[in-house]
Amino acid sequence: MRETIRTAIDMTVIRRTLDIGIVAASAVGGAVFPSSACAQSSATLYGSLDLGVSFASNVGGGHQYRMTSGVEAPTRWGLTGTEDLGSGLGIVFKVESGFNGTNGALGGGLGFNRQAYVGVQDTKFGTLMLGRQWSPATDLVSTFSLNSLYGGWYFSHPNDIDNLDYSYSIPNAVKYVSPKLGGLTVEALYALGGQAVQFSNNSVYSGAASWTGGAFAASVGYLRIYNPQTTIIGYQTGSGFVNAVYGTYLLKARSQDIFATGVSYTVGPVKVVGNFTDVDFREGDAGRDVIFQNYEASAVWSIASDITIYGGYTYTDGRNHATEQKPSYQQINIGANYQLSKRTGLYVVASVQKAGGGAVAQIAGFNPSSNAKQAAAHIGLNHYF
Repeated sequence: MRETIRTAIDMTVIRRTLDIGIVAASAVGGAVFPSSACAQSSATLYGSLDLGVSFASNVGGGHQYRMTSGVEAPTRWGLTGTEDLGSGLGIVFKVESGFNGTNGALGGGLGFNRQAYVGVQDTKFGTLMLGRQWSPATDLVSTFSLNSLYGGWYFSHPNDIDNLDYSYSIPNAVKYVSPKLGGLTVEALYALGGQAVQFSNNSVYSGAASWTGGAFAASVGYLRIYNPQTTIIGYQTGSGFVNAVYGTYLLKARSQDIFATGVSYTVGPVKVVGNFTDVDFREGDAGRDVIFQNYEASAVWSIASDITIYGGYTYTDGRNHATEQKPSYQQINIGANYQLSKRTGLYVVASVQKAGGGAVAQIAGFNPSSNAKQAAAHIGLNHYF
């Protein structure tokens, strides 16, 4: 009888000891590995695939047919996320890589060539981010260009000279984005060059503001890139690509300065956009500036919930202060989109360019023509995920 009682007591002690151990282990585990419920966070995988077949009337003297990736929409994938720290504070991050959908090659040879940043967000005071990012001028003015809204690559001002088509992002950047204040948004960016003594080398600064009020919207921005040939990855001559518009000026320039402004007005299903950009390659030729000014007027018409047509005209006026040459480019762009679903669209675009002032034609994305004229067309399919 005594043995039975002693055994029951021993089992009770063991059970209580185990219960205490489990509670203690849970408390320690909770302290070392906090529950996700304590700090709400999220991460989202996203991307887009854009592939199609392109034709150009004159590339080095002959017709060209090719499969092309990322004409209307960038072919890319990325991760973006947030963590709520409470009291209106949070952490934001994004990593995004562009790639060639025809063969899988990375854009620019970088793991994340489009964006790679982390930042702190405050609901009252805005967001401060560190890493590779788009410039404020690109963020806020590109939406007033047809190449950003529709059409993409081929609709850019010659070789995307003003970066309104997101040809390059800025490395080593500190960027501030304000909260929206009655329709007004302000952004500022500074990128460290990282070179001892020569503080400005490879540095970048940019600022922009946009305002939206009803049917009308407008923006203005500025971007200066010191030593652009080595600071950014854009339309540089090399690796089989010849930039006949500004490649030699980019190579020599002390800085590339871009002033950009745009406006839009929406009436029912029609949106009209216009923009002006001034691009200055400082000391781009024989120590003198080379300047290009771009003018654009375009319109987008949503004729049905799943059908959109669009078109526009751009004029580029250049001047080389070293040689007094005045290259110019006129381009007409047209296109149409048919949405097969919310995430998948079929589209066709076409561009015709005529150069003047002794320049050869070159539609963005193609090598130069052998003369002053070039035409291009593309039919493609894009899918967002």
